[in-house]
Amino acid sequence: MIHDILIVGGGPAGLAFARALDGTGLSIGLVERQPADLLASPPVDGREIALTHRSVATLTRLGAWAHLGPEDISPLREAQVLNGASRFTLAFNTAGTGEDRLGQLVPNHRIRQALFRAIDGQPGLDLITGTGVASVGTDRAGARVRLADGRVLDARLLVAADSRFSAVREQLGIAAEVNRLGRSMMVCRVAHEGDHRSIATEWFDHGQTIAMLPLNGRQSSAVLTLSSGQIEQLAALNPGALGAEITRRYDARLGEMQVVEGPHVYPLATTYARHFAATRAALIGDAAVGMHPVTAHGFNLGLQGATTLAGLVADAAARGGDIASSLLLRRFEATHRLESRPIYAATNLLVGLYTDERPAARIARRATLRAGARLPMVRQTISRFLMQH
Repeated sequence: MIHDILIVGGGPAGLAFARALDGTGLSIGLVERQPADLLASPPVDGREIALTHRSVATLTRLGAWAHLGPEDISPLREAQVLNGASRFTLAFNTAGTGEDRLGQLVPNHRIRQALFRAIDGQPGLDLITGTGVASVGTDRAGARVRLADGRVLDARLLVAADSRFSAVREQLGIAAEVNRLGRSMMVCRVAHEGDHRSIATEWFDHGQTIAMLPLNGRQSSAVLTLSSGQIEQLAALNPGALGAEITRRYDARLGEMQVVEGPHVYPLATTYARHFAATRAALIGDAAVGMHPVTAHGFNLGLQGATTLAGLVADAAARGGDIASSLLLRRFEATHRLESRPIYAATNLLVGLYTDERPAARIARRATLRAGARLPMVRQTISRFLMQH
């Protein structure tokens, strides 16, 4: 079977890329090893995505935002960074921006469902589900993908969107920085007595990192990061005991907490591909950049990369040009590297500084927070970056 484009991976980046090419006249094959019913109705995975204004505009343009209900969307009006036992807070808000919120929080599974509904019935799009990829290869003539069920697919352009541990990336011979952090993240939805006022907190406490993401009503998404062994022990607790433990670890800042969904556990690793393109192939989403979740920008970067590549491909198709030329793929790589490398590096530095328990690091992070508080222009710049990136 021959397509213009083959996408491997039916996550948000792959779905968004396919949807962004609607109306181009290109034939697209999307390969996903999960069955179609799981794509159409993804299970709850506990992750809440902090969408920037730019990402909301993109999802609106793609026709996905219309498939979300008001109950799916929680306003994020402010973000606060806390350090250790100090009551000092570094806050980022919308002051001076003309906006009433930094962004929106939406469950990951609902975004995936909305994107799937947006592509449902899209002309020229073939969904090839329930089978994985056995091998891939590319040359100047095109790309060839052999599926696990024996089928062989050919295309002019191959796009990998198959996770931060991308098998397609590996078979293309593209190396990646892979940092397995030896820590895990536990996510669960909690109900609480106090009012979060739509404020997210990231508390770098000694020996742990705990975030609270404000959801509609008096509920939050609790995100706790510890060593993988500690997280496994906590995840095995019954809901009552786990709620009490989260209450204790958050110092009862929002009162008593009760677990209403979860927990879900995710081992932490960051990845950054050495290249985002190869002959007749490109990487998007986590296959290109797998961010640490602390700044909540992995999804936004993935969406941005997918639409950047789609725009270049659509322009080439409209001109009757080569949709997988080396020049086009180099332009994509340069653009996405410029967008992603600074925030990837800054996030890793932030995580390193605020999880280092040595005395010098503790002094440095206290000084960093207080310096930021004394520089309102810096806070405003970061707030605008968080909103629009």
